[in-house]
Amino acid sequence: MRSTVLVPCDPSGPHTRGVTEKQPPVPPAADGGRVYDAVVLAGGGARRLGGTDKPGVPVGGRALLDRVLAACADARRTVVVAEPRGTVRPVLWTREDPPGGGPLAALDAGLRHSTADQVVVLSADLPFLGGRTVGRLLDTLRTSGAEGAQLTDAEGREQPLVAAYRAAALRRGLAALTEERGGLDGLPLRLLTAGLDLTRVPDPVAAFDCDTWDDIAIARARIREHGHVLDEWISAVKDELGIELDVDKGVLLDLARDAAHNVARPAAPLTTFLVGYAAAQAANGGPEAVAEAARKAAALALRWSDEDTKAPGEPDAAPDIRPDAG
Repeated sequence: MRSTVLVPCDPSGPHTRGVTEKQPPVPPAADGGRVYDAVVLAGGGARRLGGTDKPGVPVGGRALLDRVLAACADARRTVVVAEPRGTVRPVLWTREDPPGGGPLAALDAGLRHSTADQVVVLSADLPFLGGRTVGRLLDTLRTSGAEGAQLTDAEGREQPLVAAYRAAALRRGLAALTEERGGLDGLPLRLLTAGLDLTRVPDPVAAFDCDTWDDIAIARARIREHGHVLDEWISAVKDELGIELDVDKGVLLDLARDAAHNVARPAAPLTTFLVGYAAAQAANGGPEAVAEAARKAAALALRWSDEDTKAPGEPDAAPDIRPDAG
């Protein structure tokens, strides 16, 4: 079966930095040498969404596909099996042949562009998947000795498209099915996973996928809950601005509170903006620069407020010496 790397004809659309015919830069291995490739299956007809382009549906201001790509951002290579589109980071695009051949054909097409021993296989409709869960799958795969580690949902059902696999086991299974069935077109994924030695990782939140508009509504409501909204907003802003900076949001929130309480309410957003600008101008420009700029601004806000407290011997009010006084 042939797979083809596709490049869009018009590179002028939004976020075209995510569309490339070259292999994206290989990031350093994370977590002490964990090296893996990611294969994201983003095709399909989305029949229960009325044929809507499901990977492009926004949840929390970010397309579902972009949310999944953020979760596997430390992959050595990310292959997306779908028609090319704008994404928040560079990926390698490919398609199964013929297009629409089903998940097994798509997985086979993606694996043809992967060389890592471990492969994370993901669908493009996982609004709550994060990097920690991807790491947990890989760690479980490595320590268990199994051929794959799959998430299970709230009902205990296995999710083969939220999983980490040993690439050699996938290739053996795909080759055997191709020989037995004469091809992979239209075959269900369970024919492959049923023959693998798998271990299971329960995570009902990360395993939640969006198959219907009700699922989309649930996802959109959850990320706006009080306990999630700030993290979701920060992640969306970082994606939109193309930055990878990780900062302690507590430091910035404390600074905003100090500026609002000790100076004036409009001082809060203006001060946090100036702190960000100062950090960007610093030599390293990393989280430490943000923390240091925030520390200085918070101390200034406290000094500003302290001037409202009289020192010993200070008169009740300073004389009005303005030029136009009296």
